[in-house]
Amino acid sequence: MQEESRGGSGDKATWPPVTLLVLAICGLAIVADGYDVVIYGAVIPSLLHEHGWGLTPAGAGLIGSFALIGMLIGATTVGTLTDILGRRRMLIGCLIWFSVMTGLCATATSPEAFGAFRFLAGLGLGGVLPTASALSGEYSHPKARNLVFAIIFSGFPVGGIIAAFTGMFVIPRFGWQAMFLLGLLPLVLIVPVALKFLPESIAFLRAKGRHAEAERTARRWNVPVRDTREETSATAQAPTGAGTDTMSPVKALLSRDYIVATLCFLAMSCLCLFMIYGYNTWLPEIMRRAGYSSGSALGFLLMFNLGAVVGQLLISLAADRLGSKPIIVTTCLLAGVAVMLLSLRLPTAVLYAAVALGGVGAMGTQTFVLAYVSKYYPVRMGATALGWALGFGRLGSMLAPPLLGVIIGAGLAFQWNFYALAVPALIGAVLIGLVPRAPGEKAPVEQASTEGSVRTLPEPT
Repeated sequence: MQEESRGGSGDKATWPPVTLLVLAICGLAIVADGYDVVIYGAVIPSLLHEHGWGLTPAGAGLIGSFALIGMLIGATTVGTLTDILGRRRMLIGCLIWFSVMTGLCATATSPEAFGAFRFLAGLGLGGVLPTASALSGEYSHPKARNLVFAIIFSGFPVGGIIAAFTGMFVIPRFGWQAMFLLGLLPLVLIVPVALKFLPESIAFLRAKGRHAEAERTARRWNVPVRDTREETSATAQAPTGAGTDTMSPVKALLSRDYIVATLCFLAMSCLCLFMIYGYNTWLPEIMRRAGYSSGSALGFLLMFNLGAVVGQLLISLAADRLGSKPIIVTTCLLAGVAVMLLSLRLPTAVLYAAVALGGVGAMGTQTFVLAYVSKYYPVRMGATALGWALGFGRLGSMLAPPLLGVIIGAGLAFQWNFYALAVPALIGAVLIGLVPRAPGEKAPVEQASTEGSVRTLPEPT
């Protein structure tokens, strides 16, 4: 929605009730997503000793990749379907799907059945992030977009922290199956609230010709109808890139107007998830090999996630003032510097601080890249763009664990693992600088306002 539809001020971000409501529901959905992804790491020791399964570490690693493959397919497929069927419907559908499939994991009696359920759960998990991101971005003020994304994406590490602490209490007392039964909670706690209160995208409704429903939604949430009409017609009237209006969202992403930015965003997401999953999978083992106790090594992983939550919320305030590009370059370089510090023999307190900065750099970069994506493309193709960015990024998440595992298995010094994590950060800083200005931003402000450009005010990029 345009800036005026979120609080009336064109130059000051506001937080009307509908923004807070959408933010709360989408944020909780991403917390559930984070919990569901991380619980597998918590139950691996139990699965390796499950009677009758005969599961090996290599087999456990293969099962772990099933969910990631499902997430890749889910992110690209659901993200595209979201721009066809609607954000609200797809988000609720994904929540129901992955909750049920996660609960069914508790009933698995063999590694094969368990792996199948994890793959199926991954289809829904992959769809949550692009759908929740698109809906949250649309119902937020453009000048608060980075903060909004920082808030909702903080839910992912929060979900992971919840999974880690829950596993410490639940698994010894009730077994690994209880962790997956708890994965049914979104079906009971979040889905009913979303069914009753989560609004559909008004721009989507108008684009599909459902004008009466769009007006009812606008009246219910006190969104000025005039502004939603302007936004729906904005893409068609934009001074550049008008030919993409008749294309499907996927074709538009790869059109001449957007191809360079799309390739940069896909590569950036891949690099970011490589760093994130490299940290989350191997950091405790790398630090253990560096001479730290098991407890201290796990402490590094906890600091990584806590640093990500706190740091990206703080940096998002600067991102909304300074624009996406300079902040993303900064977080990329921060991630690179942090991992280089970890390769040195420094006091433990300094290393804890460095790994916290690494969390800010790696997860913060991913968050701000996705916020940039949500602002860069027109509303009608926003979920598709986010879905493709997250889906392609899953290649990085699948590549990081085995690549770092090869480095560890080769007997190289532990520092080489950090070098492997530093390279993507440096490449990312270069890639983001190659993203051109969005087509709708090339026109002067006066022309954009009279011709109905996608963006009613110039935004720093």
